[in-house]
Amino acid sequence: MHFILSRRCTVGSKIVAVTMGDPAGIGPEIIIKSLAGSELSGAKVVVIGCLLTLKRIQALAITPPSELNLINRVSEARFMPGVINVIDEPLKDPASLAPGKVQAQAGDLAYRCVKRAAELALAGEVHAIATAPLNKEALHAAGHLYPGHTELLAKLTNSRDYAMVLYTDKLKVIHVTTHIALRKFLDTLSRSRIETVIGMADTFLRRVGYSAPRIAVAGVNPHAGENGLFGDEEITTVAPAIEAMKAQGIDVYGPCPPDTVFLQCQDGRYDMVVAMYHDQGHIPLKLLGFYDGVNITAGLPFIRTSADHGTAFDIAWTGKAKSDSMAISIKLAMQLA
Repeated sequence: MHFILSRRCTVGSKIVAVTMGDPAGIGPEIIIKSLAGSELSGAKVVVIGCLLTLKRIQALAITPPSELNLINRVSEARFMPGVINVIDEPLKDPASLAPGKVQAQAGDLAYRCVKRAAELALAGEVHAIATAPLNKEALHAAGHLYPGHTELLAKLTNSRDYAMVLYTDKLKVIHVTTHIALRKFLDTLSRSRIETVIGMADTFLRRVGYSAPRIAVAGVNPHAGENGLFGDEEITTVAPAIEAMKAQGIDVYGPCPPDTVFLQCQDGRYDMVVAMYHDQGHIPLKLLGFYDGVNITAGLPFIRTSADHGTAFDIAWTGKAKSDSMAISIKLAMQLA
């Protein structure tokens, strides 16, 4: 039987560090909403973020009030209903933080929160990380030149082989490439990388409860190249990688036409799709599971999940943000850990 989220986290769950993400976005709001909800209230969660910003969000009265318990170490946390434990990573100038705007200090805070959480996970003080969304422009404005969480965490943990997984109950996607230009993707696509990601897909699915994973590999070109009519990457690169992994005992299919394989996965023919590039995997996943999708980084030395959406600056600090994906990502991190 495959992995299913329980409705409520148990007291014995592993400890999850939740990072604030960009404080000018919806991250603080969806964290508070998630942890104030009945399913996660009292769960073993430690928030890493700016305490003053969390207090500003609470002052908007968007959720029932919770006690923000300031701690210096994870061991000081009180895991009980109505209490949100916070390790303070203060903004340089919290009074000047403006919601919904790109700001270098916000990007720097997002970076520091992830770095602190990774250090705690590597030290064994927390057992998984759930990240709220950061803003890449703000991150770069602060001098942290990473395309996103995935690459940042890989750098912080010295992880060489890693991949982004998008996860819903019915559709799961893992990516060969993510945050690179489409032209660069075509120039750098390799058989070895595809083989690595197929192997990571099989390992991940077995870890979350699939005893015999079925993995589909999307093609690069329309109709998976139509036997070379629309491109030969499937013939020269993708198909040989699939055959090599079949020889290792992995139940993998393809190259599959990208315009149908995601629907086939959702309908139950496959358990996961290997997408070749960012939008090929993100568009169907976000269309079918925008509010409950979870982003997972496979290949790290610890579990990392994330809400599968951005900072939503247009509704930041208005109380309109939906916290479903953030709450699911926290629960999934607990159970995977």
